[in-house]
Amino acid sequence: MSCFQQISKQLLRRNVNANLIKYKYSSTSGGFNFTLNDTQKEFQELARKFAKEEIIPIAAELDKTGKYPHDILKKAWALGLINSHIPEKYGGMGLGVLDGCLVAEELAYGCTGVETALANSTLGQAPVIIAGNEDQKKKYLGRLLAEPIVAAYAATEPSAGSDVNAIKTHAEQKGDEWILNGQKMWITNGGVANWFFVLARTNPDPKASAGKAFTAFIVEREWPGVTPGRKEINMGQRASDTRGITFEDVRIPKENVLGAPGAGFKIAMSTFDFTRPIVAAGAIGLAQRALDEATKYSMERKTFGVPIAKHQAVAFTLADMAIGIETSRLACIKSAWEIDNGIKNTLTASIAKAYASDVANKCASDAVQIFGGNGFNSEYPVEKLMRDAKIFQIYEGTSQIQRIIISRALFENVKQTM
Repeated sequence: MSCFQQISKQLLRRNVNANLIKYKYSSTSGGFNFTLNDTQKEFQELARKFAKEEIIPIAAELDKTGKYPHDILKKAWALGLINSHIPEKYGGMGLGVLDGCLVAEELAYGCTGVETALANSTLGQAPVIIAGNEDQKKKYLGRLLAEPIVAAYAATEPSAGSDVNAIKTHAEQKGDEWILNGQKMWITNGGVANWFFVLARTNPDPKASAGKAFTAFIVEREWPGVTPGRKEINMGQRASDTRGITFEDVRIPKENVLGAPGAGFKIAMSTFDFTRPIVAAGAIGLAQRALDEATKYSMERKTFGVPIAKHQAVAFTLADMAIGIETSRLACIKSAWEIDNGIKNTLTASIAKAYASDVANKCASDAVQIFGGNGFNSEYPVEKLMRDAKIFQIYEGTSQIQRIIISRALFENVKQTM
């Protein structure tokens, strides 16, 4: 039995339903106290070791080939590094969003393409955890625990990304079934998912509000009429499988309606409160990798007879990278802690996602600058980090959408005080 399996077996046997970080006010210390318990430290170490030994050695090759990391998925599944948030009632460990953030940061440190391939299944599962009935949870969450498979979230379309109201995929009820037609685009895990969360328009009235116009469905990959398109060749995170999905007269039984008809938009948006902190954690993992690579290189590379780390311009750049990473991590922790404790976190999740995404892009760009000409070359790791970082500002709500959410919350707060 490998060291991975031994540690994972101990963690799974304990099946601890605990927050990753205890975030509390202490009357004795007079401030906030951040601590990890022993189980959480072991999870962190397990994920870190997994990234170092299983992901980093093949990350460059996966980037070049675009091959989906099936072997890594199987190993991560066996170790409990994915699906840990599925409630104990359905066979999972019932861990929180904070726990997912801890694992996501470590895996993303190894490769964000691999981390997205593994963690994005959470995006497909979250709507079922939020709004699924008992039968749906037992069937579809249980299936993920029974074998190393993944789910996917299908909302974006060729002409409908941030503008959800522009979704054209539609479903019409006929007896005990719904007939689904349409096309989705940029679906992560689109070619490998076992089942999809699908958002479709069910109210034909073009003036119907988003809150009443859409219905959420669970759609199985093997159903007739479900056709994934070609794998997209993206700028970065190439180990992740991104495709368009076509639905042609797909017959969906009524028991696969998620929540109530017309409630799809609310379910789809509520999902992001759970997943955006995890996306932020992935961005932080990439930023930390960029800082570590740049720091090490700056201490080895010499100009004018001294390591470039001795030059204030480089040293201050590294310091600014560290400032951004640490503050991003704190924002991520707060947003995850809130949702785990039943506090509405839409605002803080958007802050964490937007800020961490921007920091990841800045850190990756700065790392390339510190590497100089070598940073522009694919033989060094930082050019991949720069390409991988960009998508954090786009998927699961662009940075501009996050700022709309944040500004609206500010306006609402002011209205309540007027």
